[in-house]
Amino acid sequence: MTLPRDCSRDEWPLKAYKNLDFLNSDAARSIRVLCEFTEPSLRFAEENIDDTIVLFGSARTLPPERARRELEKVKARIADPSHPTPAEKRALHIAEANLRMSPYYDDAVELSRLMTEWSMSLPEDHGKRFTICSGGGPGIMEAANKGAQMAGGKSIGLGISLPFEQRVNEYIPEELQFEFHYFFVRKFWFVSMAKALVAFPGGFGTMDELFETLTLIQTNKIENRPPVLLYGREFWNDVIDFDAMVKWGTISPEDPALFHIIDSVEDARDYLIEELSKHFIDKPESLLRRHRP
Repeated sequence: MTLPRDCSRDEWPLKAYKNLDFLNSDAARSIRVLCEFTEPSLRFAEENIDDTIVLFGSARTLPPERARRELEKVKARIADPSHPTPAEKRALHIAEANLRMSPYYDDAVELSRLMTEWSMSLPEDHGKRFTICSGGGPGIMEAANKGAQMAGGKSIGLGISLPFEQRVNEYIPEELQFEFHYFFVRKFWFVSMAKALVAFPGGFGTMDELFETLTLIQTNKIENRPPVLLYGREFWNDVIDFDAMVKWGTISPEDPALFHIIDSVEDARDYLIEELSKHFIDKPESLLRRHRP
């Protein structure tokens, strides 16, 4: 008989929950999924976290100063600016796009800082705290966690195992760093505790998260509807034509009211505070569903 690689003869028979070959097998996938539901739930309970403000957006967004330095490096490497090679054109396009996107990094930092300060200033007796939550990675996610740390607050990083993101960012306290394998479980934790969501400009992952959340709200799968902000009118109006979706009948005329497009940190802060105060502060506890798996 061949023993599991993590078992010696002296330890035989090995208990199933200690058998790593079994736990990492296809047959045990449901157990691994359950772990990703259960273990975070315990940690959130220990930290007394039930309510989050989710900030998400492109992992590629750089701080402005870094984006400027990267663009200068790319320009310096182009031997003949009048006739750049295809590779040089591509590098220049990426660097220029990164610089154009970089102000959103600072805006995410500032919005996170302001919302964390506001949350920390709420009276103890009303029992609500709104914790910043990000996807744990670089870019806008890093900016969200950085802003919360600058305000002296904790924030959550719901990381995901990806080949090009090797670790969560440095601004997340260790007790609130998570590394998920299953996207759908990570999405559960994004949405289940969210009392507000702010989507900064981003790519496929941002669109996936945004449209899945809007679908859940549209179909009344979320009992207490969170405010959804799309930050950056120029980007969102350029990338998605919601009016065209209404025109073609793929969404209802009232569906664009499910979100609010905004352009400044101050307007975003004021809108979020107004909506969170109206819908989630001083409401009877019985009206606030606690989402636990």
